[in-house]
Amino acid sequence: MKIYQAINRVPGGLMVIPLFIGMLVNTLAPNALKIGGFTEALTNAGYPTILAMYLFTAGTKMTLRAAPKMLRRGLGILVAKVGVAVLLALGVAHLFHGNFLGLSTLALLAAMNDTNGGMFLALTSAFGTKEDAGTYVVQSIETGPFVTMLVLVGAGLAVIPWLTMASVIAPIAAGAILGNLDKDLRDFFGRHEPIIVPFMAFTLGEGINLKSVTTAGLPGILLGVGVFVITGIVCITADRLLGGSGIAGAAASSTAGNAAGTPQAVALADPSYAAIAPLATVQVAASVIVTAILTPVLTAFIHRRLKRAEQRKPQAAVPAASSWDPGEDAGGIDHPHPAINR
Repeated sequence: MKIYQAINRVPGGLMVIPLFIGMLVNTLAPNALKIGGFTEALTNAGYPTILAMYLFTAGTKMTLRAAPKMLRRGLGILVAKVGVAVLLALGVAHLFHGNFLGLSTLALLAAMNDTNGGMFLALTSAFGTKEDAGTYVVQSIETGPFVTMLVLVGAGLAVIPWLTMASVIAPIAAGAILGNLDKDLRDFFGRHEPIIVPFMAFTLGEGINLKSVTTAGLPGILLGVGVFVITGIVCITADRLLGGSGIAGAAASSTAGNAAGTPQAVALADPSYAAIAPLATVQVAASVIVTAILTPVLTAFIHRRLKRAEQRKPQAAVPAASSWDPGEDAGGIDHPHPAINR
């Protein structure tokens, strides 16, 4: 059976499929796995531990060695994406009392804040340059629930003790330190990060009852389209303003699969979000799928436009031969060569 291949055909499959299996188990047989021991540890009760493992492995990929231009572009894309997410979330919180078309402030922030890193690197490698891919060094700060928690606390929309905030970023910081000290460790944890994702997704789904999220469908699709259109526009604009081609900005118009875990992580830190976390989780999962379909299309479109623009540019002419004698000029003047279009 080609189970693994079938899962990978689904956008964000390693996160989405186990998530929905966990939800089905919790909906149809909520007590089936509550038998104690190691089995129950792999239910919703074990979610915080597995999330911490994931944050650590993600942290190991945050390297500090990058060219200034890549850092500047990555920071610009990060600020643009998180900035527009904050503005929209605050607008929904204060103008629509935290609910707009069935979407909560929590769902908006979780879906918009976190870029699908694997997809970003794959798309920039296929359609862009090493510099485009390198901008993810800064964008990887989005990984996990920390940025969302920081925004909610800063905006006065959540009450999360500072020690809880520190406990979220501590695994990321520990991973980042080890990853920068030892490349072999960074490579080891980077290779094995996908192993953690299905367990994290299943334990998250084990805390969600599908009966309570029947209205997630259309708002979830709307959320995905909104993330794609809004963050796509601002990220492409930021990338181009900072000297990029727009490829990296287009590749950042997605929702990361692990973002589906953010609502529950926030609810663990601030119980006032516990009631809306299940619905927000499913909506963010829908955004993962929608953006996983649309973001590659947008990136490929930007790439094709750039290629056509390059083809329309006049080729540099080869300088005509002259009677110039190298011996007449001891300065050794270099003559221009035709530009090479990549």
